[in-house]
Amino acid sequence: MLGSVLLLVALLWYSVNLRQQDETNFLESLLLRVTGPTQAGFDRVIVGAADIWGHYLYLVDTAEDNRQLTEENRTLRAVLTQSDEVRLENERLRLLLDFKETQEIDTLPARVIAEDASSWFRTVTIDKGSVQGVVEGMSVVAAEGVVGRVVRSRPRFARVLLLTDASSAVASLLQDNRARGVCRGKGEYLVFDFVLRQEEVTVGDRVVTSGMGGIFPKGLVVGNVKSVDRQEFGLFQVIEVAPTVDFSHLEEVLVMLRGPQ
Repeated sequence: MLGSVLLLVALLWYSVNLRQQDETNFLESLLLRVTGPTQAGFDRVIVGAADIWGHYLYLVDTAEDNRQLTEENRTLRAVLTQSDEVRLENERLRLLLDFKETQEIDTLPARVIAEDASSWFRTVTIDKGSVQGVVEGMSVVAAEGVVGRVVRSRPRFARVLLLTDASSAVASLLQDNRARGVCRGKGEYLVFDFVLRQEEVTVGDRVVTSGMGGIFPKGLVVGNVKSVDRQEFGLFQVIEVAPTVDFSHLEEVLVMLRGPQ
């Protein structure tokens, strides 16, 4: 403590005398030699501390800027995702509207709000029901083709049995040669039964509804032939049909407002 006081007094005395003298005497020179390294050390410490503090403030500012940029980037990504979803929905609805305008029967647009996750039945639930005029037996379609038919109707929703369900069947015909048969659901695909062996059927042929049976109007797309086996014996060919509707991505449909005839 005493040494610090003496050092402070010596520095003050040196500062006063320095203003009054033109030359540095021996004592002042000795004092400069003794205190010079200390002052230099203090300077380095102060400069170093200032650099560290400035670097810290820079890092803090940079971290805050990065946080804000990350948040803005996340927000922009969410906006872009939402915009893409709106665009894709508009495209689907435009296709559905174009298809609706080609139909002579009144139709009711509906959204798919649930699907049966079991392996026993293939059904979906739509957000329209008897309040909107949906009754059991009405056919349900999408822009790509036949979806299925209403099997349960409640005031605010209805259940639709998909075309690929094992209990589904629709009277159909080949669009080109008009050969008739019945398409039945097989889970992921359809089989086109009762087509005679002599009928010319090739892979890629379009299958449409025949209008017979009173459920589906004539001319709706069912699917495309994906395999043909004429076999050596029997009256009929074994034909598999790939449905044109992607049931795993079904979101919007049209209910054709006409019951079974």
